[in-house]
Amino acid sequence: MALVEVCGPPRGEWGWAPPGAAAAPRGPDHYSFGLRAPELALPRGEQPAQFLQTFSAEGRDRVRIQLAHGTTTLAFKFQHGVVVATDSRASAGKYISTLQFNKVIEINPYLLGTMSGSAADCQYWERLLAKHCRLYALRNKERISVSAASKLLSNMLCEYRGMGLSVGSMICGWDKKGPGLYYVDDNGARLSGPMFSTGSGNTYAYGVMDSGYRPDLSVEEAYDLGRRAISYATHRDAYSGGVVNMYHMKEDGWIRVGRTDVSDLLHQYAEAKK
Repeated sequence: MALVEVCGPPRGEWGWAPPGAAAAPRGPDHYSFGLRAPELALPRGEQPAQFLQTFSAEGRDRVRIQLAHGTTTLAFKFQHGVVVATDSRASAGKYISTLQFNKVIEINPYLLGTMSGSAADCQYWERLLAKHCRLYALRNKERISVSAASKLLSNMLCEYRGMGLSVGSMICGWDKKGPGLYYVDDNGARLSGPMFSTGSGNTYAYGVMDSGYRPDLSVEEAYDLGRRAISYATHRDAYSGGVVNMYHMKEDGWIRVGRTDVSDLLHQYAEAKK
């Protein structure tokens, strides 16, 4: 008896076919170990999207899985580059797992990615993006553009649309065209703009940024705007907090501005109002 008969998939499933026969088209629920083109391997069973739907309020047991994610990240372009600011609270449902989580992934010296949604999903896909950006630079003898990097991430996520990923990322960088800023999410959506904020506290951050943003900000004014937006968002959003992590993307690469405790900032702002 062949080994595949003992421990392989049943006939007719997963595109199984006898030797020499054409394999049936495979869906996204297949194993792909050893293939030349890397693919995501999923366990045998239902499609992830269908599986989650069975546990929604309309499911057979009327049980809802609470996929709670919370954060506040922002990025905006101005005359001196791109400012990126995030909070640092990582939560697992109602439990705060850490207050010192860095939600900015340093893709390369000229590219940054922010994390919003599932930390595991964001880290995996943005590190995979970093690998592809490095391969591009080795093949073409020049670094990848911000637009192309964001398109790569969008294409990768689009292949797994509706399969349970939770990613809301901003790709920030500097290339031949100057500073670049793109928003990419798990549906494959890709948007370019001067200012974005993601996460459960984004509405509060937008309120502060809309009132103080302008393209001709000085460096210190841009830093202060980023700190204010994140601080006030953490004050209103239960899933955001910790410290403000800030980066500045310049023509010669990004620098890390620093980390400031949001409680100290809120006290400073309150004292300044008196």
